[in-house]
Amino acid sequence: MSESTQVWVAAGVRAVIGAHTQAQDAGRTDDIVALYAPDGILELPGMDPVQGHDALRETFKGWAPTQPQLHLVGNTVVTASGPDEATASSDVVFHLRGDSGWAPQVVGHYEDTLRHVDGTWLIQRRVTTFQA
Repeated sequence: MSESTQVWVAAGVRAVIGAHTQAQDAGRTDDIVALYAPDGILELPGMDPVQGHDALRETFKGWAPTQPQLHLVGNTVVTASGPDEATASSDVVFHLRGDSGWAPQVVGHYEDTLRHVDGTWLIQRRVTTFQA
């Protein structure tokens, strides 16, 4: 795979991760769901996997913010397995803003598998883990 293809893949994957984060913090459920493949899967500790647009929509709707929130995602490492498939590994810190300001609530990690379909990068699977 050429270096320019690797750069193109990494930029597309990072854009999806950023769009997901911003949509989730703003409570834009339909925008989040649109970033997943139709059979996309979300895995979180203590929950059954959430699969497909309808299930993802219901899950993210239930997590719509009731106060300002911020997911800070960084240290993302993208690995392209071809021009249409990639994985990304990212750290995340979830913050809520309360009366005394922003406070971290959860530190975690995302392992994403993405595919490029009809000109769009989509999340096929996101596995979230939390740090103690």
